[in-house]
Amino acid sequence: MSTPLTNTGSRPAAYGPAEWSLTFIIGVIWGSAFLWIALGVDNLSPEIVAFGRVALGAAALAAFPAARRSIDRSDWLLIIVVAAVGNAGPAWLFAQAETELDSAVAGMITAGTPVLALVVASFMLWRLPGVAQAVGIGLGFIGILLMSLPSLVGAEATPVGVVLVIIATLGYALNSNLIVPLQQRYGGPAVVLWALIVSSVILAPFAIGSVGSSTFTIGSVVAVVILGVVGTGVARALATTLAGRVGGPRMTTTTYLVPIVAIVLGVVFRGEDVAAIAIVGVAVVLLGAYGATRAVSPAGGGDETAEAARSASGD
Repeated sequence: MSTPLTNTGSRPAAYGPAEWSLTFIIGVIWGSAFLWIALGVDNLSPEIVAFGRVALGAAALAAFPAARRSIDRSDWLLIIVVAAVGNAGPAWLFAQAETELDSAVAGMITAGTPVLALVVASFMLWRLPGVAQAVGIGLGFIGILLMSLPSLVGAEATPVGVVLVIIATLGYALNSNLIVPLQQRYGGPAVVLWALIVSSVILAPFAIGSVGSSTFTIGSVVAVVILGVVGTGVARALATTLAGRVGGPRMTTTTYLVPIVAIVLGVVFRGEDVAAIAIVGVAVVLLGAYGATRAVSPAGGGDETAEAARSASGD
């Protein structure tokens, strides 16, 4: 029997210490990933950076026995889709985009993933989100705009680069929903490992064809290694685990931390200026993240129903 395209999380209650810890760790890792991509494409082609991150991510996960769990034949089509829209596609799109725009700008645009993920989930599940989740995600998006707009003034951002990031973000939004039922069947590490292996096969021919246009400097190679092992292998396994627990849309609220990390790294390593309104945006994003991670009723009965059920069960 094949796995459904999406599902709600196994733990719809409000976030506990485990969920908040995963959210923070993933957000910090993904926020720093844009810096590593930028350092990589300084000397390497986008194709090599994309292939390197997925191949190294797969190699890192393959060291763990739990990640080598086999996938049923009926679910391989879904694994291939996840590999294409959630790994190979975004890996190349982000690398190519960062030859066109600043890493901080790419990170801030990506933080809109929760909004798109909620829309995708609503279509897949034929159910509207709870009030708290909708308001929280809406607030988060407003905060993202407050952070992004001043950074775009005078930033190096071309329309092509922005479009590439938006397409990659759409892929992440779809992927965040597709991986939920897969994670609940096989575990996060196994789903991510096999998807990254397929992604490596997809990207390998393009990477080989671009070797001549790349210069393998120590700095760029080290950046890609960190991006692959930590930013792709470890982070995506953790994100898939979180998605299985809390559902796809709530998992993507980890990206609310991405622009915060991107701003800090931009100031420290790129000398970028941060407007006061961007700091206000950070506060709004955090408020939105809190609302978006409130308890969800599995039956779609609303946030209050879920909270009451959680209190009655002593969770």
